[in-house]
Amino acid sequence: EAKMVKTFMETVINQAIENQTVSIETMADGDPDKKDNGDAHTESSTKTTPLEIESGDADTKKFTTAGEGSGSGYPTTQQSPRFGGLAEIVDASLRSLQSAGSAIVHHINFTKVNAAPGAPFAVTAKDLGDLSSERSHGALARVLEKAASNLPPCEDGEEESLKSVRMQIEALVRRIGTEEEDVDNTIHKDEDETVKYRKSDAHKHDMELAANALATVILRSKPDEGITREQSDIDFRREAFGTNVITEKNLDSFLKLCWDAIQDFVLIMLLILGIIGIAVETTVGLEEGEKCGACWIEGAAILAAVAIVVLVTATIDYHKQFSFIRLTQSLHETNTKLVIRNGAQLSVIDDDIVVGDILSVNAHNQASIPADCVVLGPPISGGLKMDESSLTGESVLITRNPGDVVLSGTSAVQGSAKMVVIAVGVNSVAGKIKAHVYESTDHNGDGLDGDDESPLFIKLEKIAKQIGMAGTGAALLSLSVNCIKGFAIGNEDPKVVIEYIVVAITVLAVAVPEGLPLAVTLALAFSSNKMMKEQNLVKHLDACETMGCATTICTDKTGTLTANKMTARAVYTNETDYSCTDPAVSLGDFVRGSPDRPNQLTIDMLSTLIAINTMDETTLEMDTAGNIKSSTGNPTEVALLAFVCSLGNNYQDIRESTRGRSGKGDLSEFLVEGKQIGFSSARKMMSWAVPRIEGGYRIYCKGASEVLLARCNHQLAKSSDGVDNNETAVELNDASRQDILGIGEVYARRGMRTLALSYRDLPDGVDFDAKSDSVLNADGSEAFEVETNLTFIALVGIEDPLRPEVPGAIEKCYEAGIDVRLVTGDSPNTAVSIAFQAGVLKAFHFTDNADEMIAINLKPNVLMEGKVFRRKVYRIDDGGKKEFDQTAFDKIWPHLRVLARSSPDDKLTLAHGLNQSTLFTDKKACRQLKEEHNILVFPDRQVVAMTGDGTNDAPALKRADIGFAMGVAGTQIAKDAADIILLDDNFASIVTAAKWGRNVYASIQKFLQFQLTVNISAVVTALVGSFAYAKSPLAAIQLLWVNLIMDALASLALASEPPTDELLKRDPVNRSKSIITNRMWGNMLGQSSYQIVVIMFLLFAGPEVFDFEPGHEVERLTNENSIHYTFIFNAFVWMQLFNEINSRSLQGELNVFRGIERNPLFCGILLTTAVLQVIMVEFGGKAMHVHEDGLSPELWGISIAFGIASLPIQQVINILYLFFHRYYGIWRERRRVKASRRLSTRHIDP
Repeated sequence: EAKMVKTFMETVINQAIENQTVSIETMADGDPDKKDNGDAHTESSTKTTPLEIESGDADTKKFTTAGEGSGSGYPTTQQSPRFGGLAEIVDASLRSLQSAGSAIVHHINFTKVNAAPGAPFAVTAKDLGDLSSERSHGALARVLEKAASNLPPCEDGEEESLKSVRMQIEALVRRIGTEEEDVDNTIHKDEDETVKYRKSDAHKHDMELAANALATVILRSKPDEGITREQSDIDFRREAFGTNVITEKNLDSFLKLCWDAIQDFVLIMLLILGIIGIAVETTVGLEEGEKCGACWIEGAAILAAVAIVVLVTATIDYHKQFSFIRLTQSLHETNTKLVIRNGAQLSVIDDDIVVGDILSVNAHNQASIPADCVVLGPPISGGLKMDESSLTGESVLITRNPGDVVLSGTSAVQGSAKMVVIAVGVNSVAGKIKAHVYESTDHNGDGLDGDDESPLFIKLEKIAKQIGMAGTGAALLSLSVNCIKGFAIGNEDPKVVIEYIVVAITVLAVAVPEGLPLAVTLALAFSSNKMMKEQNLVKHLDACETMGCATTICTDKTGTLTANKMTARAVYTNETDYSCTDPAVSLGDFVRGSPDRPNQLTIDMLSTLIAINTMDETTLEMDTAGNIKSSTGNPTEVALLAFVCSLGNNYQDIRESTRGRSGKGDLSEFLVEGKQIGFSSARKMMSWAVPRIEGGYRIYCKGASEVLLARCNHQLAKSSDGVDNNETAVELNDASRQDILGIGEVYARRGMRTLALSYRDLPDGVDFDAKSDSVLNADGSEAFEVETNLTFIALVGIEDPLRPEVPGAIEKCYEAGIDVRLVTGDSPNTAVSIAFQAGVLKAFHFTDNADEMIAINLKPNVLMEGKVFRRKVYRIDDGGKKEFDQTAFDKIWPHLRVLARSSPDDKLTLAHGLNQSTLFTDKKACRQLKEEHNILVFPDRQVVAMTGDGTNDAPALKRADIGFAMGVAGTQIAKDAADIILLDDNFASIVTAAKWGRNVYASIQKFLQFQLTVNISAVVTALVGSFAYAKSPLAAIQLLWVNLIMDALASLALASEPPTDELLKRDPVNRSKSIITNRMWGNMLGQSSYQIVVIMFLLFAGPEVFDFEPGHEVERLTNENSIHYTFIFNAFVWMQLFNEINSRSLQGELNVFRGIERNPLFCGILLTTAVLQVIMVEFGGKAMHVHEDGLSPELWGISIAFGIASLPIQQVINILYLFFHRYYGIWRERRRVKASRRLSTRHIDP
């Protein structure tokens, strides 16, 4: 190493001598021979490494910072005052020195990986985890120091490069550690002068080298190549440093779930009832000398029934835990990141990332950090800004430079960088927090915490409380009446109060629908599983039901309405339009084969601009024939890169051979000289500047056509002398600008997205941060001066074809009463073209005399640009602050169908305004909209579904009632904010979600209709029996069996009803209305009245009609179970079974069997329940409180007949309901007319 230093320093000195402008004494620390003979272990060491040389005297050093050159014709923005004219020579020498040091590090990595692929690492997972926790440069220095001490010792015969690595790391550790402790590090130039080593360009450079050394030497990776793809290497890293998977929270044990299930109030009462029953029957219930025999069996059966309910509930909850695990795994499969392995970018899921992986991150693609990392150098212009609020709570963006630690769970919101992964899973900071939370006994992180706040659950909870109060009142009434009859009127034994309490508890048991929450959970879980198969990954179960209420869908264009396969189909350059209409021919082939093809310079300029001014994450994978096999990254940039390939150029070769842009090979260290100005919605453009050999910079820009054209004052034209490679830039006058804008409108009308490409040559020393005094960005902020006075190169038309299923899906939305609004960043003409093709816009949205369906022919407020929208819906208050104007918004949104050139904030504003609108309460305005514009306003608050794919869309997704994130194109932040993830990014899947949402609501309504019918008839039967005979004809165990059927089997059967297209022909669910409709009340009261009549007939007239002994006498005299009460129980159950078929209908449909063959689960459950009923009656005996010989065939036939009669009874109910509804409406109208007549004719006193 010292020899290498000496060689380079001698070169510097010789160059200085030749120019006779500086003496040897001017060089850092004097004679290099002294360095060669110094003591490397003393504080005043003269055996200085190359890294130490660069960290020398502040007046003599030249650092590799953004904007500096190497003296090879590249620009230099900083001159050394000590060296004068030799600054560039010294800079070139020191840069070469740095390059050599970097080359050594890379060479050592390559040697070690090949020499010992399975050798232990020099650091442990704990060491790297401590680095993540401490997050300081000193911690990085300590890791490097420990790693250096653990490297193999320098033995005789070892390579010089292997020996030098420890010395380099030790030098880094000394400088970094010294700065961390705030101690002066002096480098002697003479006796009196010292320089304090602090955070400076030198320190930044050291941290960059330290980060690269950590990746290359310690973790055996390469910043430009990453780790190998060999599975053995990946497995070895997992064994050494752990996996990026957190051990899931321990599942609740089955016994714990059983304990939770038995906490239900009703079950506790039944448990007490069973215990009291056994105690009474085996003690005070026996006459003197009577043996118990099987007297305990009914109480035991009640306890057994409680056990069944508990076991069923616990089993469902137990399986629900596994369902959530499967849901989480499905969600994890959509969390992918770009890593570099074997020099190629790969998309891997977060769980597969290992320590040593090189993570490629930018703010517009996969912004969420999946593991703890260290930022690698060289830094990219603009820096990397992180949002660490998820861990620190601080909302201020944090800038991260090479050598800094970036924590998992944080998000990149600006800039881009490469990072090396240092800690995964439980060794990462976020992983430690998550593991700690999972170990906490009071953590309920099952992912369903928000379900209790769903409007559906609020409605159901209210109904359950009302029913519970009614049931409690009925139970108290039963107990009071029986006590009055038994003790005040009669002279009963006091011990019969136990029987009265049992009867009261029985009444309460049948009144409370304890199976309702279970039924809702089953319906939601069943629907979410089905939706998963139809490309909807439901994160929150209540989102299923909420989607059934949706009244508005605000959708993106790219990838949602379109196929997200962007293709360049037209280009305007050299004052010529090249539009390719043959889909079998690429645009590049069309351009090159055109008789009037552009000159080669323009083609090369186009290719260079696109290759340089696109993100590294956007890549094409080519097959052996040179065809595109697959792609990753931004779809628009993919289309541009494919255009470059079709022009006959290789974008990768252009990138890797361009100084200031290449991140690989020898040029990678000069990447810092490039200046990236990333895309933002405020600027609507992206730029990248690279140094020119002639000096200065050339900045390449791409962005919205109207934005860039306004900044161009020249355009590239064909050379007038006919030379193919001559560059001719002519003035861009107003006529030429209008020609280009006209071509852009033509492209937009064809549904293309237009991008303008331009460039500008910049002088040495340009200030990239300077702002323009006259040019503004799209959001009104000041533009960068370097992005003005541009030269126009080309206008590219990129087409994203409409998905074939989208028009039909949007038509279904309109039929379902759901408005669809397109929110896009495209130009108005492009947005209108796509909206009209998709069916978002109809012919009536255009003016009557429109001859072309373009933006200019739309009616007022149907289309708005983002800036106009913001200007109209925001106002300035008295304090000078902007505030949202809901009144102004309410005048716009009923008309609005397309929001073009919109920003993510516009999405948030739209979601908020729609959600808060109370326009439906203004009957006059609604009537006016209907009469003048044929616009119907939904009579309730708007329920908004919003789609999004970008990080900036997250606030709008959270603000909307239902947020849909794109599973393919969406960032992790968007997915985290969403309620439902579209696995195929397809709008048709949103319609599927709406259909399933309405089906969930309908399924719960069906179950309620069924359950409440049972409750009404059972409570009345129990009350009448207790009043008449102080005993219910339906025993507690029998009612428990009925409730068991209702709770588990019936709820599952009705929840499994598949959705039908008829659901999308109804209006959205009105969230303010009761879940129980008037039609449902008619069905419930009609069926329960029929059942009560049948039971009363059997209770009081049955013994005489069917010739058997009255049940109350049999049980009182013989203590045996009677045929009478067994018959009543059987008939009651069969009426419920057939009413289950009726409950499939909510709207009074004539054919209640329609579609039943498409639901085998319903048929199977119905058949299973029937078989179980036969077993209960024939073989249940004392346990089920039925006659020991069961029922005769005649009574079986009559019981089933009573059940079958429920079907025609339902048709009678339908007719009566229609009759009542019609005449009630006529009666109400007559009353209204009479009232109006009285108001119009009454006398008013003067």
